Amino acid sequence: MKELRHRLQTIPVELITWIACILAILTINPYSDAFSLCPLDNLGLTWCPGCGLGRAMNLLVRGEFLASWEMHPLASLAYAVIFHRIWVLIKQLKQRTHYG
Repeated sequence: MKELRHRLQTIPVELITWIACILAILTINPYSDAFSLCPLDNLGLTWCPGCGLGRAMNLLVRGEFLASWEMHPLASLAYAVIFHRIWVLIKQLKQRTHYG
């Protein structure tokens, strides 16, 4: 039981979550308004500071820079923050497990 608990604690959950988020952003359709995860949008409010960020990040990867900027100007900053966090988590994982 202790070994199972130790193995579960060594799983890099945050790293897996950030990588899954990037993969999810790459698979969304930025032009579809059929589904929204935004709680403010689902409540019927018309303005939210984060709405459109995922779609803008998808447009940025597709090379549609102007459309990405118009949808949400902080998409490139969001990528920088997420990739920096992934980098830090990988470095910590490598130091903790003495890998490489």
